Amino acid sequence: MSISGALSNALSGLTANARSAQVTASNLSNALTPGYGRRAVELATRGIGSHGGVRVVGVNRLVDQATISDRRFASASQANAQAKSDFFARLEGLTGLPGEAGSLSTRLSSFDESLVAAASRPDLSERLDAAGHHAEKLTEKFHTISNTLQGMRAEADAKIAQMIQRLNASLAAIEDLNTHISRIYNTPEDILTLQDERQLLIDQVAEIVPVRVISRDRGVVGLYTDGGAILLDGPAPELTFNKTPTIEAHMTLASGDLSGVSINGKSIDISSDNGPLSGGALAGQILIRDELAPEAQSKLDGLARELAERFQDPSLDTTILATDPALFADIGGRFNAANETGFAGRIQVNALVSSTGSHETWRLRDGLGAVTAGNVGNASLLNRTRSALTASQTAAAASLNSASGGLGDFVDSVLSDQSLKKSIADNELGYRSSQFSAFLEKERAFGVDSDQELQTMMIVEQSYAANARMIQTVDELIQTLLRL
Repeated sequence: MSISGALSNALSGLTANARSAQVTASNLSNALTPGYGRRAVELATRGIGSHGGVRVVGVNRLVDQATISDRRFASASQANAQAKSDFFARLEGLTGLPGEAGSLSTRLSSFDESLVAAASRPDLSERLDAAGHHAEKLTEKFHTISNTLQGMRAEADAKIAQMIQRLNASLAAIEDLNTHISRIYNTPEDILTLQDERQLLIDQVAEIVPVRVISRDRGVVGLYTDGGAILLDGPAPELTFNKTPTIEAHMTLASGDLSGVSINGKSIDISSDNGPLSGGALAGQILIRDELAPEAQSKLDGLARELAERFQDPSLDTTILATDPALFADIGGRFNAANETGFAGRIQVNALVSSTGSHETWRLRDGLGAVTAGNVGNASLLNRTRSALTASQTAAAASLNSASGGLGDFVDSVLSDQSLKKSIADNELGYRSSQFSAFLEKERAFGVDSDQELQTMMIVEQSYAANARMIQTVDELIQTLLRL
């Protein structure tokens, strides 16, 4: 080999060493940077016509796409499970557990006990007042649960709107990055940082809606949901959703009172577990708004209906007409089974008895339609009232599954069902969280290993010193020739 060839080889080695040192340093500095893909210098021997040596082919971004895809789906599943778990936790906190202070079952038991106490001493006005008070506390509990459920639906609706905005912004940003990457794909410019940014954006999209990444020419990617919808394959689509500030029990997607989601003006199915947008955080909020909260409201309305209708029995209080409101009314009027939806938010104690109305609690003893107070020792109506509350009968509300029992049995059954669903949701969240953690650790294991990068830096340092020594040796040879 000629002296010039040896010098050329050493210089090519120094160039490759310098590039390797730069890339290794970048890896070390970004070891904890989200979305960063480990870089590796690709080297090759110099081709024919040269003196040999080494050349830098390029810098590769090393990521495990299969693991990233698994981690993204696990992230979406975890977000979906988290939404359901949070909902049932809030619902259990609202209704309370059977026997728990302030729970729906405790409010009903307190009303029942107050009727027993009043029947034992019907002449004591304070016991009649207590019965009226506990009846009002029971209706207030129905109101609180119902209003909060509709508030949770409105919160879910607002979160859907926010997620749609984030999706549109992220998809537009990914489209811009696709365009930029494609434009500089075969130029010396570095596209690896752009790919890092794009990975982070895709991660954000994937948590909201599970997506599959499809590679296209010139470094471009397309995004398809697991349900088959095209989120990005060329120009970014526009997803539209109209927020509903206030939601009431009767408002549903099917009735047109609530907004659905459209992609480029075309409505898509958001009601199915296997729909185009199913499986992620967005689907979790849609599930709360359109299924979980309405189902809980339906059961609550069924309990309120059962309470009202038991006191509308004509044989119970003969002082009222068939069209008059009974002890529990629907905003002052008699409850009508055709208006069951949302009744839990409207149920009231009859104004003749309530503290905000006439507050004539003696009518609990003598009849709501009585002209004047009767025999203070007559407890027959109070006993019938208590019997109506505890009598075993088949539930009229379809949401109570035609069960038989006293009202307390129906309440305990609904609360137990909610606790079971919460337990199932919590178990699913635990599984999904473990799954996500496992894939995240696997992804990190494939990323930057600081120990390995330090070892690489030491090798680069040794190689750099060897090439520098070669140049020094060549210089000494040339100096020797010049002295001859």
